[in-house]
Amino acid sequence: MKTLLADIPALQAVAAQADHSDDKPVTLPLPASAALLRTFIAGVMNYYPAWVKALYGVRWGFVRLLGLRQHGVPAQPTFTAATVPLQVGAQAAFFTVVAVEPARFWMASASESHLSAYLAIGLEPLSALTTCVHTLTLVHYHRWTGPVYFNAIRPFHHLVVGSMVAAGRRYALAQLGARAALDAAEVASGEQL
Repeated sequence: MKTLLADIPALQAVAAQADHSDDKPVTLPLPASAALLRTFIAGVMNYYPAWVKALYGVRWGFVRLLGLRQHGVPAQPTFTAATVPLQVGAQAAFFTVVAVEPARFWMASASESHLSAYLAIGLEPLSALTTCVHTLTLVHYHRWTGPVYFNAIRPFHHLVVGSMVAAGRRYALAQLGARAALDAAEVASGEQL
């Protein structure tokens, strides 16, 4: 993560002021590319099983106790690699895209009265055919309800984001894995397959 932070000024600026940050890295046997970034993001954003939807129901009651509001339960995202928003200002589910380097990095944010949360996904090439995908969460508290809220949901945050990263990994391997295997065989043999 330190390399990723040092190389991406937009991420560095948000991280410098964060009250909470975490990174859930995963290594994939795929080359770093715009296709990998978009496909991984689609898999992460589309992860929305019934138990996560149920947590939004629990959240609805909890935020009311803090004097906050939740406007319904988010709809199921349906992104593909081709439809992942890469324009700053575009909506990605309940997030707004705030920074993009199409073959390397994507960051989106969601703000409420108590905190702002950033989801950042970045690629760190480890070799020509292996990439570490970093999924970072950065949180800025706005008032006393920010740390109260986030510390209460923190165990669920790690469970949900860890599951989202696993879904992104599975989706990327399912969508891009066969092509990567052919590319690796091509590099090894020196021939076009």
